[in-house]
Amino acid sequence: MGMDRSVLRSIPLFATMGDEQLDRMTAQANARRVPQGDAVFEQGDPAKAFYLLLHGRLKVTQVTRDGQQIIVRVVHPGDLFGFTRALGRPDYPGTATAAVDSLVASWPTESWDGFVENNPQLAMSAIRTIGQRLDEAHTRIREMSTEEVERRVAHAVLRLVEQAGMRVETGMRVDFPISRRDIAEMTGTTLHTVSRILSAWETQGLVEGGRQRLVVCDAAALTRLAENAE
Repeated sequence: MGMDRSVLRSIPLFATMGDEQLDRMTAQANARRVPQGDAVFEQGDPAKAFYLLLHGRLKVTQVTRDGQQIIVRVVHPGDLFGFTRALGRPDYPGTATAAVDSLVASWPTESWDGFVENNPQLAMSAIRTIGQRLDEAHTRIREMSTEEVERRVAHAVLRLVEQAGMRVETGMRVDFPISRRDIAEMTGTTLHTVSRILSAWETQGLVEGGRQRLVVCDAAALTRLAENAE
């Protein structure tokens, strides 16, 4: 489907662009609905387009050489993703799957160079995004190298709440379906270990779980646990 400039203008990244700039972008854009569980693109596919998430949530996964699947990031509304041209590679390094019914906008990969030349804020956003991904990757590598599993899981849950938390009566709920297996894939551990940790936290009143549901009831206590503080 096509796009109207008002859709892009409602997103902070494009809010300061003039009508002419927005019209140039929407002229080449395609919008598409992605049902929950469907992939926008898969790891190793030729990178024919780059994307903007307009609505919903996506999980980006990678399969390692030994066949293990890991979740490398969550894509939130307003995030650019799949801009492999900026990374100097011809294929997608991971698979982007809709965690909920989502809406994405896409542009041909060959449009990237012209867009960033004519829209400095787009280039700066891409640089910030790459920087944030590197920072988060370094943090996760440090956690997996130096921290015990329970602290790694606590950090992962707190990041989810910070990025996608919604206030509910009992605390902060991650506002998209998240399973114990997902958290295991985020933290480089097993489903059994994550299940044991979350069950213990539920008994202590730190979290509430459920099928694909997670509520943090005591963020302060979870933060102390993550930081190994008394």
